[in-house]
Amino acid sequence: MVRPVAPEEVSIDHIEEISDRWLRVFVNSPAMARTVQVQVLLPEDRGMPRPTVYLLDGRAASADGNSWLNQGNAAEFFADKDVNVVATVGGPAGYYTDWQHPDPVLGNNKWETFLTKELPPLIDAEFGGNGHNAIEGVSMGAEAATMLVMRNPGLYQAVAAHSGCYAMGSEFGQAQARAVVQTYGGNPDNMFGDQDDPDWAAHDVLMNAEALRGKAIYLSAGSGLPGVFDSGATVDALNAVVFGGPLEAGANLCTMVLADRLSRMQIPATVDMRPSGTHSWPYWADDLARAWPTLAQALEGGRDQPR
Repeated sequence: MVRPVAPEEVSIDHIEEISDRWLRVFVNSPAMARTVQVQVLLPEDRGMPRPTVYLLDGRAASADGNSWLNQGNAAEFFADKDVNVVATVGGPAGYYTDWQHPDPVLGNNKWETFLTKELPPLIDAEFGGNGHNAIEGVSMGAEAATMLVMRNPGLYQAVAAHSGCYAMGSEFGQAQARAVVQTYGGNPDNMFGDQDDPDWAAHDVLMNAEALRGKAIYLSAGSGLPGVFDSGATVDALNAVVFGGPLEAGANLCTMVLADRLSRMQIPATVDMRPSGTHSWPYWADDLARAWPTLAQALEGGRDQPR
């Protein structure tokens, strides 16, 4: 049950078990002015404090789940990993950021405050987190993940971003973000203001890339050409090629631009540009495993002693 009124302080309202290691956690969020669900995966051995990996969904984020868990095999992948995993629930076309104004369609979005200020202390206290964090996102969530690290560098050790765009303050980047918001009936002016508002530039990862220095960074994208998961005559395969191909080609260009920017600034990053592959979940499920060594190495320094 989602609380319809604004809570006075951040707290865990209640927890529901999907399994003994997969939980629905309902958080009373003053910033979001409601109770917000996240889903938490716990490791088998919970005797020691451990790092936390946050997973951000794409623009079609569901109100009752997270595509990393439903389509990206995250529960299976993290089953033997010594980390907590926190997956967002909801927030379609919201960019997991703090909007300037509530939106009549998309609601009150104060995701940055929720994800960076309210939620981490609760997760650490309730589930044995040790304060070391990584964040990973896909498509809209890829841009959001890099924005959150750029704007809150002290919170995260690592970021993985798959098939995103990262120039929110540019003419192209703003147009792309506005289109995403509008596809779900939202007014993009409610996010960062009109086209000349400085808030757009303040969320531009390319312009503010220096803030990523010292973080472990993993970037990936396909080329947009049909790949190993795009064969066959199914509706999903056809949609992946017709719609996901051009989307991924655009994300490929965006990713190369960010990778080049980081390289010229001498900020190390692991960059995986696949020669094929569309904007679709089978590729992002593979990306989860490909990105893990980069994230795991950065989080390894955050191991604590037994509780």
